[in-house]
Amino acid sequence: MALPFLNGASRKKRNQVIAVDLGARTSKAVLIERRGEVLALLRYALADAPIYGKKFTPEALTTHLQELVNVLGTTCKSVVLSIGSDAAIVRPVELPQIPADEMRQLLRLNAKNILQQDLPNHVFDCHIFPPRLNDPKAGKKDDAAKQPTVPKLKVLVAAARQQLMLDYAAAIKGAGLIPEAIVPGLIGPLNAFELALPQIYESESVALVDVGFNHSAIYLLDRGELVLTRGVNIGGDKLTAGLAEAMNISYAEAEGIKIGLAPEAQSALESQVAPLGRELRASLDFFEHQQDRPVSQVYVCGAAARSEMFLEMLRAEMILECKTWNPTTFLQLALRGEQAVEIEHLGPQLTVAIGAAVAAL
Repeated sequence: MALPFLNGASRKKRNQVIAVDLGARTSKAVLIERRGEVLALLRYALADAPIYGKKFTPEALTTHLQELVNVLGTTCKSVVLSIGSDAAIVRPVELPQIPADEMRQLLRLNAKNILQQDLPNHVFDCHIFPPRLNDPKAGKKDDAAKQPTVPKLKVLVAAARQQLMLDYAAAIKGAGLIPEAIVPGLIGPLNAFELALPQIYESESVALVDVGFNHSAIYLLDRGELVLTRGVNIGGDKLTAGLAEAMNISYAEAEGIKIGLAPEAQSALESQVAPLGRELRASLDFFEHQQDRPVSQVYVCGAAARSEMFLEMLRAEMILECKTWNPTTFLQLALRGEQAVEIEHLGPQLTVAIGAAVAAL
């Protein structure tokens, strides 16, 4: 699943690509190489993100990208940039069976009707979900015969401000790099999950939860199809700040306790995790009511997914199995030194970047 807002001038497949996940607090970058039918993770980098706020400038992003590339220590120039939910709108919709370029034109002219909001000066892209075979909800032949219209396609649509995309592209070029694609961050976990756990992706109804710094993203997947997306304004920052206040300790101490297994933090952290659990439960209840299918498991990624205590609290709130997953299982690991040792621990934080690289390769 690609959904690139911007493609490089050349559509030639690259052997290597740098994928950058722009985070609110920490940006993550990975260097991935295609080796025949296999994708190899060569290096990764984590760096404090510049505080853009309302004063985003291409110059600030250029400097940040140069720092990440220097940490990676690569001569690769091809970059795919993953942007956050504040910069891109992504929604599943139904559209007529027309070519993708005509879909984009339809979205430009009818965004208010299709996406329920006016989006002037935006660029659009879409991913068409393949028709599901043997779907019991597809309808009987008699019903199809009564239907005079052509069945619509289920499509994942993305939109972003055109000027913002131009600024991102300018920042990448300013760093001496080639902008291969700019993709919504939401695409990363979906791509990585599909390749890391293909059987579950294709055959089960599951929830993915990406716990970011400022907010968490909830995705409901039904047998390979994205049915529901939802953003919740509860992220790692709010969990850590709430824990620090409840325990009267510093933010840094609270962060260490949250990731660790300190038992004295349990009751304080539970009160912070409970609202996220309730929001997630509400999303699952809505999905199960609409689709008449139970959600089998919840898969969590992001920095908070490294905390077993956090996952256990979600399990208790959800009354459903919640687990972390490793987005690197489908990759050949060609890491060296400390990175080869730390990847198992840091893997969940690289999910968005890995999935973005898949979109380019």
